[in-house]
Amino acid sequence: MMVEPQTIVPSSESPLPSPVPRPPDPRPQTPDPGGGIRAVGLRKRYGKTVALAGLHLAVAPGEIFGLIGPNGAGKTTTLRILAGLLAPDAGRVTVGDLDIGRAPRAARRLIGYMPEDFGLYDDLKVWEYLDFYADCYGIEAAERLAVVEDLLTLVDLAHKRDDDVAALSRGMRQRLCLAHALIHDPAVLILDEPASGLDPRARVELREILRTLAGLGKAIVISSHILSELAEVCTTLGILHQGALVASGTLAEIAERATGRRLAVRLLPGADLDPAIALARRATGVAAVSTAGDELLIDFNGSEDDAAALLSRLVGAGLPVSAFAERAGTLEELFLVLTGAEDVGSDDAVTQEDGR
Repeated sequence: MMVEPQTIVPSSESPLPSPVPRPPDPRPQTPDPGGGIRAVGLRKRYGKTVALAGLHLAVAPGEIFGLIGPNGAGKTTTLRILAGLLAPDAGRVTVGDLDIGRAPRAARRLIGYMPEDFGLYDDLKVWEYLDFYADCYGIEAAERLAVVEDLLTLVDLAHKRDDDVAALSRGMRQRLCLAHALIHDPAVLILDEPASGLDPRARVELREILRTLAGLGKAIVISSHILSELAEVCTTLGILHQGALVASGTLAEIAERATGRRLAVRLLPGADLDPAIALARRATGVAAVSTAGDELLIDFNGSEDDAAALLSRLVGAGLPVSAFAERAGTLEELFLVLTGAEDVGSDDAVTQEDGR
């Protein structure tokens, strides 16, 4: 038999935070939850260290935006400012049509924020944990049961509703934290390292949940050091370096701007690559030629006709071409090109942003 959730009263053994004050009603501004989130000219300095140097970004409803950068690039500072938890030295953030600096309470009602380290109350049941925060957000008791059940279904924890939070696995705890961030149905979701510490299956499950949320029209911003994970789930990406976005767009758009087009030509195993290299270097539109195993990697700035002519010349010369295609650089390769390999993993790059 399903037990009707009740408001949780903090115990002396496990103190819970005071409820978040409810925003005044009516609000001073009528928010537009459908406009995504936009940052213009964000600047932030910690002493002599510049964390952000005029950052601009915009994330539309239904978009999953991945924020990438080396240690100390400004990722965590950016997310905290977007979430309204940190004031920039200059610049502004708008959520829908609300300026978060001028109407912080109303704007925050449109934001769900999931930090990397999210505190959980292990002595509560799973449903009790969400019920408590639903009450904090002013959701009436008559509505809370449906809200909690819907969220548990969304994050695939309905079968764990009566379990203790302490009994959840790492992946389940992450999904519960995500449900917490969604409790007030925000239009914008900001996630800091959501896949950190998850096993491959849990990462796949999280990825599917995020796609579902984007399909519901939520604007999602993710920061992660797992670059392959971002490449899989994000519709757009931004590479942050020295406090500014050095590239943004789809993976294909960033690759073309960073390295230009690259053609991959594969010959049959054991074939001599030297004749193919010599022929490719003389072809129109070829900027450079390198090899990787039995492949030729050709930096190419020619037209489609030039590419077709190159393939025709290779085949006409009797070379055993088994594959000829355009190859996009991996996110890791683009990251190194745009930020400089010397920055990756450098202890000197770490600033006051919790080492990120």
